Amino acid sequence: MGIWKQLLLFGFACLLEKCVSGCEIGFSFKDGKCVDVNECDENLCGNHTTCYNTEGSYYCQCKSGFRHTGNQSSFTGLEGQCLDIDECSDLQYYQGDICGKKGKCKNNIGSYWCKCEQGYTNYGNERMACSALNCDSFGADSRPAQSHGGLADILSMMRHSCLALSNQGGAGEGTVDGHALLEKLFTATDVILTPGHLNNSKGVSGLLNTVEDSILLIGPQLKRNHTKIETSETVGAEIAVQRGKTRPTGPIHLTSENASLDTDWTTAAGTGLYPGFAVAALLSYKNLEQSMNRSFGKLSGPEESRVDPSYQVFSKVVSVVVSNPSTQKLNRNVNITLRHLQSRKESPNMSYICAYWNEKGTWSSNGCYNQKSNATHTVCSCEHLSSFAVLMALYPMEHPFALQILTKIGLIISLVCLILSILTFKFCRSIQGTRTTIHLHLCICLFMAYLDFLSGISQTKPEGGCRFVAAILHFFFLGVFTWMLLEGVQLYRMVVRVFNPTIQPLYLYVFGYGAPLAIVIVSAIIRPRAYGTSQYCWLSLEDGFVWSFFGPVCFIIVLNVFSFIITVWKLAQKFTSLNPDLSKLRKIKAFTVTAIAQMCILGLMWVSGVFLFQEKPPMEVAYIFTLLNSLQGALIFIMHCLLSKQVRDEYAHFLSRICTPQKKRYSDFSSVNPSSSQSQGSQSGQQTGESQI
Repeated sequence: MGIWKQLLLFGFACLLEKCVSGCEIGFSFKDGKCVDVNECDENLCGNHTTCYNTEGSYYCQCKSGFRHTGNQSSFTGLEGQCLDIDECSDLQYYQGDICGKKGKCKNNIGSYWCKCEQGYTNYGNERMACSALNCDSFGADSRPAQSHGGLADILSMMRHSCLALSNQGGAGEGTVDGHALLEKLFTATDVILTPGHLNNSKGVSGLLNTVEDSILLIGPQLKRNHTKIETSETVGAEIAVQRGKTRPTGPIHLTSENASLDTDWTTAAGTGLYPGFAVAALLSYKNLEQSMNRSFGKLSGPEESRVDPSYQVFSKVVSVVVSNPSTQKLNRNVNITLRHLQSRKESPNMSYICAYWNEKGTWSSNGCYNQKSNATHTVCSCEHLSSFAVLMALYPMEHPFALQILTKIGLIISLVCLILSILTFKFCRSIQGTRTTIHLHLCICLFMAYLDFLSGISQTKPEGGCRFVAAILHFFFLGVFTWMLLEGVQLYRMVVRVFNPTIQPLYLYVFGYGAPLAIVIVSAIIRPRAYGTSQYCWLSLEDGFVWSFFGPVCFIIVLNVFSFIITVWKLAQKFTSLNPDLSKLRKIKAFTVTAIAQMCILGLMWVSGVFLFQEKPPMEVAYIFTLLNSLQGALIFIMHCLLSKQVRDEYAHFLSRICTPQKKRYSDFSSVNPSSSQSQGSQSGQQTGESQI
């Protein structure tokens, strides 16, 4: 009755004032004029209300959690009062389970709170519906956790936090500081990534999944709606949270130093049961791309008809996390803008591909599309969520038709010349000796390498066959340089050692073939998959594996240069000595010149080969390598066969036996006089002595 008595007195006073002052109701006479009376100062609306003064009047509204007895949104003190709403039972205002299926609603004056069963939580927000917790997802018995102690620590920490939430019940009991837990998560991630990079795809997948699940657990516990955090070395994140009784709407734009995300709250919240909150997060890993620069799987570039390219991660790795439980097929694509590691425009031999890290631990491009690219950024549009990056697809340079024809013709000519050289060194009796044996096996190695190169260098499928071709090429090209080293050693012995300068054939075979075989076996054991690439059947350029060939080659060239310098110096001394054997010295000089020329050609060819097998070799290098490679066999035939008088005499004798009729040859043979026979015997003996050199 107090408020009604107060209202009655206030009305009587107003009427009396109007009669005395002449002012309307709601105004009072002051300083010679009528001024508005603030009725809200008189507490006319009653309890649990908010009073709003107007010109000459006022109105009241019920506070949240209360409703008017007459169901009016605005009223005066004479029109009723506000009573508490029992949110737990009044379905007129709240449809469905206000606390969720596993929450018990407890009403209090002007509000309510939810008590969650074990295994459910409202993340410390007493008026939020209870959501299920999956603490088993943080089990420390998973294989990635067992293989990396730091990951096991993260899982243990998050499982402990999850179980603590599960046992709270609700009403803000023991609320955890979400920001502090987020800092702990990133500190633990630093521990994993700072000492070194994860060395396998399972470890990478385990880390990515664990961090994503952790963000979904931490996000609803954050006090602020927008949180940005990063470590100096490994990871950064921007997290947005929306809370309310209705699903949030509107755009989402999250950014980091290396990426940005554009989506909307409808996508982030999903269409399933709404728990009273929605989370969207963009995670950016600063050094994880080095650990994920492998396992490219069966990627398809923008031009599927082209040959298979090689791939390289060309942006930082980012993860997109939302509270929507159905992210495998979104109703609307999300756009992720990724900054390239280096500024580089697309070209006919290079393109950018949007890819994600799938559940198998490999990169895949399914469901992700390159919307647009420039030299510095690529915009990816994806119909599902995961961890993303831009891959640079490098297509092998398509050599001009003229270069391909030149290569084939030159190699065929070299193969023919090498066959002639092999037959010459094998059957020409007048030149037999240690040096000829070295030349024979050098030609055999070069012949086998060229034959393998011509028939299998571009046959990249199947992978096993391609690896075998690469290993054979590795062995025989190393064999060429090993026998070339033996030639330098033999020349040195001929100049320095007066007696017995020859080398036993067994020692030649053991070193000439054993050393290359040992290098290939060790290389294959250490990196078996480095034999063969997606472009050609040769040694992989990754991690410097190609130096298992170029390293020994450079070492042999340096040794040969040193050996030839000493040989030339010793020769010069012998030419100036008393009573020099000029005939023998001239032969050694000729041998040295041809050996040096041969080394220069082979060395120059593989110096250009270093640049040829790079990412984008100049066309001039390709022509130089092709010419030197093609002419190698022909030059060996010219230098060691055609320029040798003994070999030319053998060729002439062989051709004369073929071209001269049988009868004439017999009569000529029978008519040889004793003096000519003696002369030929003397000449043969001289040649035999020379051949021992």
